[in-house]
Amino acid sequence: MTRSIVSTQNAPAAIGTYSQAVRAGDTLYLSGQIGLDPATGQLVEGIENQIHRVFGNLRAVAEGAGASLGDVVKVTVYLTDLTNFARVNEAMAKHFNQPYPARAVVGVASLPRNALVEADAIVVFRG
Repeated sequence: MTRSIVSTQNAPAAIGTYSQAVRAGDTLYLSGQIGLDPATGQLVEGIENQIHRVFGNLRAVAEGAGASLGDVVKVTVYLTDLTNFARVNEAMAKHFNQPYPARAVVGVASLPRNALVEADAIVVFRG
């Protein structure tokens, strides 16, 4: 199986010991993204902006690997406040088309840089 690292300047650079994504065969594992603006490296303000930025960052990494959000099969969303669950649903409806990927939403105590939301995803390339 071929393993390769995916990196794009259209998404925030990794801020730790990880890659933006790793492709193993026909599967792409996208690392967690928080609402960092890739141009400034700063966290965008507000939960709505962070949610949309997170999905935009995931899109950029997927596209950097030659995929799209339409190829995502699984998303995991981490929220510091589960009352924002409905906002995630609304944003996903704007960023993903039906049939939607599988998803989990997890409540967490905190996230890097005091972000309010983080998400990671798994892509399977179509044959």
